[in-house]
Amino acid sequence: MTKVFEAADATNLMTELRRSFDSGVTRGTEWRVSQLKKLLIICDNHEPEIVAALHHDLAKPELESSVYEVALLRNSINLALKQLKVWMAPDKAKTSLTTFPASAEIVSEPLGIVLVISAWNYPFLLSIDPVIGAISAGNAVVLKPSELAPASSSLLAKLMEQYLDPSAVRVVEGAVTETTLLLEQKWDKIFYTGSSKIGRIIMTAAAKHLTPVVLELGGKSPVVVDSNTNLKVTAKRIIAGKWGCNNGQACISPDYILTTKDYAPKLIDAMKHELETFYGKNAMESKDMSRIVNSNHFDRLSKMLEEKEVSDKIVCGGQKDRENLKIAPTILLDVPLDSLMMSEEIFGPLLPILTVKDLEDSFDVIRSRPKPLAAYLFTQNEKLKERFAMTISAGGIVVNDIAVHLALPTLPFGGVGESGMGSYHGKFSFDAFSHKKAVLYKSFMGDSAIRYAPYSRGKLRLLKALVNTNILEVFKVLLGLS
Repeated sequence: MTKVFEAADATNLMTELRRSFDSGVTRGTEWRVSQLKKLLIICDNHEPEIVAALHHDLAKPELESSVYEVALLRNSINLALKQLKVWMAPDKAKTSLTTFPASAEIVSEPLGIVLVISAWNYPFLLSIDPVIGAISAGNAVVLKPSELAPASSSLLAKLMEQYLDPSAVRVVEGAVTETTLLLEQKWDKIFYTGSSKIGRIIMTAAAKHLTPVVLELGGKSPVVVDSNTNLKVTAKRIIAGKWGCNNGQACISPDYILTTKDYAPKLIDAMKHELETFYGKNAMESKDMSRIVNSNHFDRLSKMLEEKEVSDKIVCGGQKDRENLKIAPTILLDVPLDSLMMSEEIFGPLLPILTVKDLEDSFDVIRSRPKPLAAYLFTQNEKLKERFAMTISAGGIVVNDIAVHLALPTLPFGGVGESGMGSYHGKFSFDAFSHKKAVLYKSFMGDSAIRYAPYSRGKLRLLKALVNTNILEVFKVLLGLS
């Protein structure tokens, strides 16, 4: 029987981790490297178990599990191992006449004890990826996996307990009660991936202790499709980014398409054709598509689809099977802007297409809504690409593809406004869990009386010239010319 996690357990957990962190065990390069290598062993030695857990929770195809979760994690770990010493090294900072003679640097120090609350849709990637950053930065960390992916949560707890240092890395399984007890503790940072609704709860709890947060949320990520595009490739990439990424259950999944009224029929025909190529004549029978995570989410999506003035907008798909938690890839045309489908993040296999008279009008539609986590554009028009990148505010922008920026560790991944705050991936993960500490080394030489009382007009003029780094004025003052 699993022991119930209670308030005393949360307090004791923090006490043990604080003791471990204060001892300095996590600060050394050797400890960080050893823990990262253990994470690599998990990926290398337990991939079949991970794939099986993901199939149990989400019916994820093996390719999606192996590539989009395990392989991406392996890349993140290898990058951290390769770059760790560079990331940890102090950055030299320039000094000025005001502090001369002196040297300065920026030191990355671990924040302390951090909490990572992960999501169910990519339960391994979204759990371990931020943990890589937390460990790389030298923190003690607690991971709270999502209870909505129970097989993955259980396997994560088992593997991390088996391989990682229990004095500094822990996993707490559970649901609302356990999360609430954890949030009552005083953390040095909280990293949350999930919905904006829960994000607000996380931020409220963090505010009590002035705890900084990284919130990786979501939103309605738009796709703008220009008539000047490669239609076949565009259709394939939209399908791969929507239904090929956990059946639309992804934070950076396309949430709606914007195109002109004249071009919409061509786009729909191309997508229908490619959907059949991808998933066969009956997509409900395809083994290459994840299922809906649970009955609650199935019912939520069904409600969107069955809403008045929406159900008759279906131009492709629409089939549902509640018993097997399956919904076919569904395309809708010109659903009402005030419908549930357009007012909430879909997070599923439904994809509405909105038509505009002129493609420029699509910019106004996007800007009238909360800033999304991602925004996509398909075009061969160079000026349109530039205008889109400069005028659309989103966590990230991709031109002529979907979601691939996630795999590039040189780019920060995160939201803006209601789609989140803070970012991670690559060095951005290390920075997310580090404090950039300013350090100034001052010499005893060159001590000057001008900074000390009693003050005088001459001292005032000289100090102002030094602070403003005005060398000419310094000489004028020293020579009595000012």
